[in-house]
Formats: sequence, structure tokens, C-alpha cells
Amino acid sequence: MVTYLYWISVFVVVGAVFFGVGIKGNNWKVGSIVALLILLLGWGFYYFRLEQVFVKKYGGVMSIRVPEGQYHITATWKDENLWIENYDPKTNTCIFSEYSKGNLLQGKVTIKNCNPIIPQGIPGRAVSE
Repeated sequence: MVTYLYWISVFVVVGAVFFGVGIKGNNWKVGSIVALLILLLGWGFYYFRLEQVFVKKYGGVMSIRVPEGQYHITATWKDENLWIENYDPKTNTCIFSEYSKGNLLQGKVTIKNCNPIIPQGIPGRAVSE
């Protein structure tokens, strides 16, 4: 919800500047340029600073896709950064990927021979059907 409120406020400010400078001030060129700059600054501030803060602390909205051919295992927060663990069955590896603010500093940890999925038919375990 807070993400939507942020974007609504950014668009209201952009619209007010465009209306005030472009229409009322009769200066379309300056109004358009200033409105575009405010929109770019709002996007940059959100992408590089606020997105994960909103998601973690205030229930914001964020989407991440699991890479093709991998299975999602878990996700966790470390400070303000989100770490996602996926499993790649082709290489039998677990991949921890960091999603930092603005995706500027991304860490990646690969664990080889990581088989988090317990195969059917292990001796001593019952198989339910």
C-alpha cells in the first residue's frame, strides 16, 4: 500500500508542476522538462533507496522472478537486502542471490552438490502414495 501512495504522490507533484508551470505559466517547454526531471528523480529515489525499505518495513510491493529451470527454496532479509535461495537441479547446486537497493551490490553464493529435495525411496523412510 505504501508503494502505491508513494507513486500517487509523485504523479500528483509531477501533474501540479506541469499544470502550474506549463499551463498557468504558459511555458510548456519548461513545465515539461521540470515535470520529467521530477518523475526521473522520483523513480531513481524509489529504485535506489526506497523499494526494499517499503517492502520490508511497511508492506510494500516487489516482484522477483525465479530463473528458468530453477526452483525457489527460501528468502530472507539481511539488513536492508533480500537474499533468495534457489535450487538448480541440472547442476545440483543451491544459489543464494542478493537483491540490494538498486541492484548495485549483488552478492551470489553457490553451494555445489546441494540436494535439498529428498528423493523418494530413501531406506528407512516410508513412501506415501
